Amino acid sequence: MVYFWLAMTRTANKVLTNEDEMLDDVVIQTDSGNEFSVGEIKHSNRLLKSVTPKYTIDWYLKWFSSLVVLAAMSIRGIQELIYWDLILSIIGITGWLAVSVLWKDRALILLNGVGLIMFINTLFTKYLFV
Repeated sequence: MVYFWLAMTRTANKVLTNEDEMLDDVVIQTDSGNEFSVGEIKHSNRLLKSVTPKYTIDWYLKWFSSLVVLAAMSIRGIQELIYWDLILSIIGITGWLAVSVLWKDRALILLNGVGLIMFINTLFTKYLFV
């Protein structure tokens, strides 16, 4: 039997079973303003729900940048395409750096900032200032 926890107040919890339908119409509002009914949560087949908002500028930039980074990774082992791998990586990492700044996520800012510096250093030393 699957159990779900419902936060009734900040200090009290109630355990609901799948057969318990008394509270299915109760709506819970999250800290971010999203509203879910108890029934929706209880009967959902999804174990994890996305916490990032959809269809915002950071959502589009995140997905575009991810696709560009994947494209760069897919050509990384081809000797003739190393320059294009570098260009695509710089574009993708720059996009992810912008997303991390929008999210104010210091770990992602550090990761993508250092990665961008390394890619740009390689671009200048290997291709532009030969």
